[in-house]
Amino acid sequence: MPNLTFTPPGASRPRRIQLFKRITTIGAAAECDVALPGSDLAETHAHIHFDGKHFTISGLDKNAVCINGKKVKSHQLLHGDAIAVGEAELRFGIYDEPLDEGDELEPVRLEAYRKMVEFSERLATSDGFDALLDALLDSVVELTRADKGMLILLESNQLQVKAARNLKRENIEDAVRQVSDSIVAKVVQSKQPLIVSDALNHEDFKNSASVVNLKLCSVMAAPLLEKGSLFGILYVGNDNVVNLFEENSLEVLQVFATQASLIVQNALLLNELRIDNKELSEQLERMRYGEIIGACKAMTDIFTKIEKVAPTDISVLISGETGTGKELVARRIHALGTRAKGPFVTINCGAIPENLLESELFGHLKGAFTGAVATRDGRFQTADGGTLFLDEIGELPLQLQVKLLRALQDKVVTRVGDTKSQSVDIRVLSATNRNLEEEIEQGRFREDLYYRINVVNLHLPPLRERGEDIMAIAKYLLGRYAEEFSSRAKGFSPAAVVAMCKYSWPGNIRQLENKLKKAVVLADKTHISPEDLDIRPEDFEPVLQLAQAKEEFQRRYINEVLARNNGNRTKTARDLGVDPRTIFRHLEKMDGA
Repeated sequence: MPNLTFTPPGASRPRRIQLFKRITTIGAAAECDVALPGSDLAETHAHIHFDGKHFTISGLDKNAVCINGKKVKSHQLLHGDAIAVGEAELRFGIYDEPLDEGDELEPVRLEAYRKMVEFSERLATSDGFDALLDALLDSVVELTRADKGMLILLESNQLQVKAARNLKRENIEDAVRQVSDSIVAKVVQSKQPLIVSDALNHEDFKNSASVVNLKLCSVMAAPLLEKGSLFGILYVGNDNVVNLFEENSLEVLQVFATQASLIVQNALLLNELRIDNKELSEQLERMRYGEIIGACKAMTDIFTKIEKVAPTDISVLISGETGTGKELVARRIHALGTRAKGPFVTINCGAIPENLLESELFGHLKGAFTGAVATRDGRFQTADGGTLFLDEIGELPLQLQVKLLRALQDKVVTRVGDTKSQSVDIRVLSATNRNLEEEIEQGRFREDLYYRINVVNLHLPPLRERGEDIMAIAKYLLGRYAEEFSSRAKGFSPAAVVAMCKYSWPGNIRQLENKLKKAVVLADKTHISPEDLDIRPEDFEPVLQLAQAKEEFQRRYINEVLARNNGNRTKTARDLGVDPRTIFRHLEKMDGA
């Protein structure tokens, strides 16, 4: 069994400490697993971590250790490594080398460890959790010369036989009936390994109904422990031979059970992670609508409207803050419509210089302007037979709005520098993050164009108002980016979940994507923290006093009703059920502010 060997000061014989825990501590404190004297040692100077396959020693804080004469901060241990911690000299062994007690058990111990290594290597390559457990039991049965082996795990406070194998490496049917309840109960109670050489004549078990009914002969059982808590039992038996198992057999089983405890725990965690990923995938499929993920009421209402408008050629205006996914909605409408086999052409009206925008939309003839070295079609012609998506249409200059309106009304376009018109058969979808009604009032957007593009309006809610959608989208993106960038990040810390739900996400899904990409690339741990996401407490919306919150809501609501009533104070007061003087006082405060 893996161990550390050293000679304490004043002792005549070396001491051996078995490494059976996930973390073995080394230091001057008496509570350490390996307590060493020395004024130059910290209370907890270093520790050895077992990950199910390798043992790694690391100095804690600024402490260092020497391996084979070389000072290191961390080192993966190999058999025979000499470790210097302060004045103490220790030696790491994969298996127990004989001290003074003889080496008659060494071949058996070494074989046990070899089997353990084989089993641990299968952890990473196994096709499934059940196959891994079968491999474990096949090795145990072979080592102990039993004719059957069973792995019993504690699930929901109930012991369940998770795997049962015979000497022929076959699954045992109805295995639960072949286990002695009394022997298992003894191991559960004592948390100690147990050997029963002749069960029918054993003082403690000869009257046990399960032993008598099963006619048991030789039985061994060892507990599987995690931080002192029992989570399972390794059980082997032979129903034909008495006195098959001796103390050396029990020691082999202990070696296997101790190491198997760590590896099975890792396998359980890995299996749980696979199940979580499967559940997440199923959840995402339920929430997925094409490339859009959402299950909140506002989004499901939008999905319903998309289903209704998609088969038509009706004009749709998609509004919402920057980064809410307006282009994804436009693509979904196109994909579900009758033009799905035609092109989907997009143009960002705010990203192209004004002097080039007309050419981008309608095309140009060769020589129409400086740099027009060839005749070129515009986006309208390219989208013929399909869908044209005018993103950020609120950025379109007024003079182009007139030409766009004519193109939409007549379904004809004229290239820059040309006198001939071309017919186009397209569906137009538009998007904006501006309030176009306010733009119309300010004279920056044509009212007739607004009514032409806004036959149906789909308003996308900001991410901060989408509740549980935030975490569903975040988990989906995390999985995608972790695979893309080969990152070890697998999930979010509880603090990160709270922070993401409290953050206002002014950039919406686009901002979430950018923060997650950065976190996935730079994170050092498997679970992303608020710091990885650059979300700080001061970034959260401040909590208002209740009186202040009421006043703020009242102010916004009065302004909203005033706007509905075109500034008519008397009608607003009547609609709100208040004295008109309340509205006047409100407006006086507004003027004073």
